[in-house]
Amino acid sequence: MDVSQTIALDQAVLNFSPTGLLVLNAILAIVMFSIAIDLKPADFRRLINSPKPVAIGLISQFILLPALTFCLIVVLQPQPSIALGLILVAACPGGNISNFITHRAGGNTALSVSMTAFASIGAVLLTPANIAFWGSLYPPTREILQRTFVDPWSMAVTVGLMLVLPLCLGVILNLRKPEFTARIRRPLQYLSMAIFILFIVLALAANWENFLKFAGAVAVLVLLHNALALGTGYTFASLAGLSPFDRRSITIETGIQNSGLGLILIFNFFDGLGGMAVVAAFWGIWHVLSGIGMATAFSRIPIRN
Repeated sequence: MDVSQTIALDQAVLNFSPTGLLVLNAILAIVMFSIAIDLKPADFRRLINSPKPVAIGLISQFILLPALTFCLIVVLQPQPSIALGLILVAACPGGNISNFITHRAGGNTALSVSMTAFASIGAVLLTPANIAFWGSLYPPTREILQRTFVDPWSMAVTVGLMLVLPLCLGVILNLRKPEFTARIRRPLQYLSMAIFILFIVLALAANWENFLKFAGAVAVLVLLHNALALGTGYTFASLAGLSPFDRRSITIETGIQNSGLGLILIFNFFDGLGGMAVVAAFWGIWHVLSGIGMATAFSRIPIRN
C-alpha cells in the first residue's frame, strides 16, 4: 500500500447513520438477551464453585489476547487506524455466535454460555481499560486516542447497556418463566443471529466502495490476528491442564470476538474511523468462517473420557 492510500485509510470515515447505529445497538442487545435466557443463577453458582475453566478463559480473552495483539502490532507495524482496530477487537468479549460454534465443535456449551456471560460483565471495565492501556503504549495509536478523547466511563456505560442489561433481563425471565423461555429460546437465537448478519451485510453494502478499497489492507492482518486468538485459547487451556471438552470452549471463546460491539464502539467513540471499522467488519465475517471450520475439525476428533 502506498503512502497516499495509507493516509486515506487512516482518515477515511465510513457512513453509518444515527438511526442505523440505534438499530445495531438494539440488535446486539436482542442477541445478548437470546443467550441469557439459557442461563439460571445456579449456572453462576456452579462455576463459582469450580472456577478454573472460566478463570482460564477470561485470562486468555482479556489479558493474553490483548497483550499478544500488541506484540503483533509492534512486529508488523500496520497503519495506525488498523492497529487500533485490532486492539479494540482484542479488547471485546467473546462473540455471541461462539456458543453455537462451541456446540457444533462438541465442546462444553454450558461453559461457553457462562463465559460469554462473565466476559460480558467483565467487559464493562476491561474493554475500555484494554483499549486505553494497549492503545496508549503504541505511539501511532496513542495519537488517535488523544485526538478522539475517548471517555472510558461513557464506553463502560455503552458496553453495560448493550451486554449486561439484556443479560440480567434474560436470566430473570428464565428464572420466572422457564416454560416460556424454553419455547422461545431456539427460535429467538436463530432469528437474532440472522437479523444481526443481515444488518452487517446491509451496513457493508452502504460502504461497499470503501470496504473493497481498504479490505486488502486488513485481510492478512485479520487472518493472522484471528489465528493468534484461536491459538492463544487452545495453547493456554492446554498448558492449564483443562480437559479437551473445556479446551474446545476456551479456544472458540478466545477466537470468536464480539465484532458487533466493536463496530458500535467505533461508530460511537471514533466517528467510524475507516481502518478500525474495516478491521471490525472483516473480523465479523472471517471469524464465523474460521470458527465453523475449527468446529468441523474438532467434531471429527472424538473426546476420550
